[in-house]
Amino acid sequence: MFEANTLAVIFVSLMGFAILLYAILDGYDLGVGILLPLEQKDDSDTMIASIGPFWDANETWLVLAVGLLLIAFPFAHSYIFKELYLPTALLLISLILRGIAFDFRAKAAFSHKATWNKVFKVGSLLAAMSQGYMLGMYVMGFESTLAAYAFSLLSAFGVAAAYAYIGACWLVMKTEGTLQVQAVNWAKKTGVICFIGVIAVSAVNPLINPAVYTKWFAWPTTLYLLPLPLFCFALFTYTQLHLKKLPAKNDKGCWQPFVIAVAIFALCFFGLAFSFFPYIVPGKLTIWESASAPESLSFILWGAIIVVPVIISYTVFSYRVFWGKVRELTYH
Repeated sequence: MFEANTLAVIFVSLMGFAILLYAILDGYDLGVGILLPLEQKDDSDTMIASIGPFWDANETWLVLAVGLLLIAFPFAHSYIFKELYLPTALLLISLILRGIAFDFRAKAAFSHKATWNKVFKVGSLLAAMSQGYMLGMYVMGFESTLAAYAFSLLSAFGVAAAYAYIGACWLVMKTEGTLQVQAVNWAKKTGVICFIGVIAVSAVNPLINPAVYTKWFAWPTTLYLLPLPLFCFALFTYTQLHLKKLPAKNDKGCWQPFVIAVAIFALCFFGLAFSFFPYIVPGKLTIWESASAPESLSFILWGAIIVVPVIISYTVFSYRVFWGKVRELTYH
């Protein structure tokens, strides 16, 4: 059906698409969990309600991405998770804690609700930071040096801030009243931290990876890529200015910060993907070296052609059904 090299590109594109959607969709609900106020009962209920219909399904994209990595690029899967065994275990534990806390906060005795809110918040923060740590180690090429660990820790806080940022923008769009005002303030503060994190990764990545530096600053490629960071900077600036005008009359423009945050996530992801392609393990394994046999990929592709549109359709349908301002959280 397709040549081996083409199949590798198709599957790495599908995997990248799944990772991007996971970062956006599960990113905002992790962000809402990070921002969860422990002393404001009504606000915490409203915030949980804003992600209630979506949060579990959002994690489907993570399962799909890891599944594609395992099936299509088994050597890369083995190498990456051997290097990231501990943060991956922490991520799984954190996601389990979130799932337990989400149900138990409503079904446990009233006096225990605050405890489960704390568990949900801690689980969200640990999940975000473990992902950020893994991203930092990936960018550093899985080096076992003090600089690599320090950068990975910085990346952990950066990703947590980025998730809090998109989560705050989600709340600006989904909530009303005093909670919306608070969400606007959260978005302003986390937006600054997120911007600093993007600059840090953008600066460190080409400095530690000569191949990345060559890709971005070789003429005339740099001329075509220059609009990417400039556009990203413009989006951050516009959002900060727009947030100062919110909440507006008739809630006008409340959706813009979230849509722009999605665009920023997409631009940053494209920048990282461009930096490392065709390597799936930076500086060590390309997608062609680690891909499964073409016969296997051709067979699996038919499954992907069926599964991916189904997941997309369900995602679009669920967001269409539960669109609009958040309603009171109910459990069935």
